[in-house]
Amino acid sequence: MSIRTNILVRVYLAFGLILLFAAAVVFQLCRVQFVQGEKWKAMSRVQSTRYKNIEAARGNIFAVDGSLLATSVPEYELHMDMLAGGIENDKVFNEKIDSLSMKLANYFGDKSAREYSRLFRDARKDRSRYQLVRRKVTYNQLKDIRKFPIFNMGKYKGGLIAVQQNRRIMPFRFLAERTIGYKNENVKNGVGLEGAYANYINGENGKRMERRMAGGVWMPINDEDEIAPKEGADIISTIDVNMQDLVQSALEKQLIITKADHGTAILMEVATGEVRAVANYTRMPDGSFKEKFNYAIAGNQDPGSTFKLASYMALLEDHKVDTNTMVNTGEYPIPGHTIKDSHGSIGRVTVKKAFEKSSNAAVAYLVNNGYKNDQSKFTDHLYNWHLNEKMGLQIPGEAQPVVKNPNNRSWNKNMTLPQMAYGYEMQLTPLKMLTFYNAVANNGKLVTPVFVKEIRRLGNTVERFQTRTVNEKICSDITLKKMQEMLEGVVTEGSGKEYVYNPLYKIAGKTGTAQVADANKGYKAKKQYQASFCGYFPADKPKYSLIVVINDPKNGYYAASVSGPAFREIADRIYAGDMELNQAPSHLIGNTTLPKFKQGNLKALKKVYNNLGIKPLYASATPTGVDTSSGIVSEDNKYKTGTVPNVTGMGLSDALYALGNAGYKVSVKGSGSVTTQSVTGGSIIPKGSKIIIELQ
Repeated sequence: MSIRTNILVRVYLAFGLILLFAAAVVFQLCRVQFVQGEKWKAMSRVQSTRYKNIEAARGNIFAVDGSLLATSVPEYELHMDMLAGGIENDKVFNEKIDSLSMKLANYFGDKSAREYSRLFRDARKDRSRYQLVRRKVTYNQLKDIRKFPIFNMGKYKGGLIAVQQNRRIMPFRFLAERTIGYKNENVKNGVGLEGAYANYINGENGKRMERRMAGGVWMPINDEDEIAPKEGADIISTIDVNMQDLVQSALEKQLIITKADHGTAILMEVATGEVRAVANYTRMPDGSFKEKFNYAIAGNQDPGSTFKLASYMALLEDHKVDTNTMVNTGEYPIPGHTIKDSHGSIGRVTVKKAFEKSSNAAVAYLVNNGYKNDQSKFTDHLYNWHLNEKMGLQIPGEAQPVVKNPNNRSWNKNMTLPQMAYGYEMQLTPLKMLTFYNAVANNGKLVTPVFVKEIRRLGNTVERFQTRTVNEKICSDITLKKMQEMLEGVVTEGSGKEYVYNPLYKIAGKTGTAQVADANKGYKAKKQYQASFCGYFPADKPKYSLIVVINDPKNGYYAASVSGPAFREIADRIYAGDMELNQAPSHLIGNTTLPKFKQGNLKALKKVYNNLGIKPLYASATPTGVDTSSGIVSEDNKYKTGTVPNVTGMGLSDALYALGNAGYKVSVKGSGSVTTQSVTGGSIIPKGSKIIIELQ
């Protein structure tokens, strides 16, 4: 083969290989483009853009009077686009960036003007489109910042990017903190009302498209949510803000005086079972008290002498004794142990006197002697009163009551029954004990405690919770009457006289001092006590039931002196502040000036003035004129049905009341009084629409 032919063969082979390689490349391109195209497109989208969940604003939690206990407020994370349209020109950027830096430094005080300037200039060099400026910025702060140099150019020219987040706040700070509760990633089911009603409160999250920037930072593609979040429903609780405040104050004061470890106090409305206040305090290492654990519903312990109510009720109901039956006090020996009265013997007295003076020996003898041949008959009463069952509360964390019966392995036929008689060998929570006392005040009707009245969405009731009756009559009227008289006797003649009695109104209740067992060492370890007082008032027409429990006090341990003062203070202040209970004679006086009050519900205002004995002077819209006698001038804040109320000048509670009753959803920004509303008063918009109100 000639040299020329050889060269041609090699050229053809090389050309063939090139064609073959080109065909392979074309084939692969087609495969990627048409066969695997969707796969790579999806991967590209995942790597460069993403949908991010936008958390919905959680629903509000209200007190029974409409006061806000928990709400979500907008909070912002500020970023800056260093290449925004208004500062593309280096000259404009350099002229104004130092002024912006100085404004931010003076406003926040977290960095110097030079540090801010260096931050922005370095970000400019890096061509950052999403430079972090500041986290946790309030709405009012954002309004001010938008007026700063560069940022005042507008949304797109100034480069300011404000990413809204929602922050949960409690306007009354620590008020009912444990009852309101919380919900976060670290707690699976949440705590308190926030956790129990999370499905209602949470709302529905929205979605927003974000784009990956240099450095792995994700930036919103636009300021608007692609799928807007839906706000959660509102919870109307039974808590009364004023009552909660005084209950917490009285409990903390007594915990400090007695140098106690922890304590709880619960105030409940007798007829409805609605809980008006719950306080739970634990001593911190620095000596202060915080709400760290809900002792009211989860603090299972021996109730002590407050349980004697159940013991004597069973004895009276079974006709084992009567109030005038005579019984010895002081000591009662049982196999392996002698039950003693801590104050010593008061001799041979009536059953009524033994109850009033809280004799352990007397009640242990009476129960043991009355039921020794049929011990289950006593425990059957306790089970029929549902003391062994959970109450099915509306908030999580309720402890399981422990009430023994003769079938339990730990039952001792010689010791268990007499010790149960005065509140040992069982585990009950303070709320469980209060509920039983509440039934006595409620003419024998046992109802479960209520923490939530209703759930509302867009101002409309979604669900309303009614009082649930567990037992229509826990005992006969005869027994009930005797127990009521004995409970009153505790305060007028017995262990509660010195610290609880008030001559202005009647209180009924029972002291309870119990030694607390160590989990590992039992009662023989270092002696710790639980002091409690449980009862109701006014005794002749019960409206409120109340329990105060103080654990491990260092200054004394008898219930009357430890828990009694707190009970008395709470009851006195509740009684004095309740116009229905405390009917003081009204005195009409002349008024030349109008007391300051925020615009709002005039009907409520008139009621307050009337109860205070202040005569109102009502402005009249009719030609008949007005009452010219001295009084307070007032005029109702009326609006036409179907239109938006004018709430400018109102406080938050009144504004929410007016707009909510008109059927509108309200978003709140700021604090103080309403300065602006997003929809002018008198406008006609559909019910359920969102109205933003700004307060200052």
